[in-house]
Amino acid sequence: MPVQLTHTEVTNTKTNKELIVVAEEIRSPDNVGMILRVSEAFGCKKVIFLGDTANLENRRVKRTARSADKELEVIFNQDSNQVISHLKEENFKLIGLEITDDSQPLKGFDFSITNKIAIFIGNERNGIDFPILKEMDSILHFDLFGKNSSINVVNALSVALYEITR
Repeated sequence: MPVQLTHTEVTNTKTNKELIVVAEEIRSPDNVGMILRVSEAFGCKKVIFLGDTANLENRRVKRTARSADKELEVIFNQDSNQVISHLKEENFKLIGLEITDDSQPLKGFDFSITNKIAIFIGNERNGIDFPILKEMDSILHFDLFGKNSSINVVNALSVALYEITR
């Protein structure tokens, strides 16, 4: 009969990719906390929040992050151009997770072309702003099969990080 393991009994493997999540204007404290939690769970080293974002000291952020913020480098930056320039100088492949008229399917994308990936996610309501989107090396989407054309930003990030690290 299977026995459920506790957190201390689980040993996760490490990813060989250097992953950074860049989250633009995330307003919901729950989403901020879950972005940290999911990013840490998939081996990201850093999360950069662009623009106005819920404070890490917010009770809901702390509750949903479950201390993941202590395992990550968390940066708040108002200047998206500065962040993008720095990531490009560090040879990161910039990937936007967004539905556009020319976005490529996430499922078929070849992530083996680089070990340094910065995945950009957008605001809960409007997605990634166009000035940021046009700086991306690739824009990726994944297929949905219901009537909705999008899902929660954290759920989308989870799907993308799973595909990247698979």
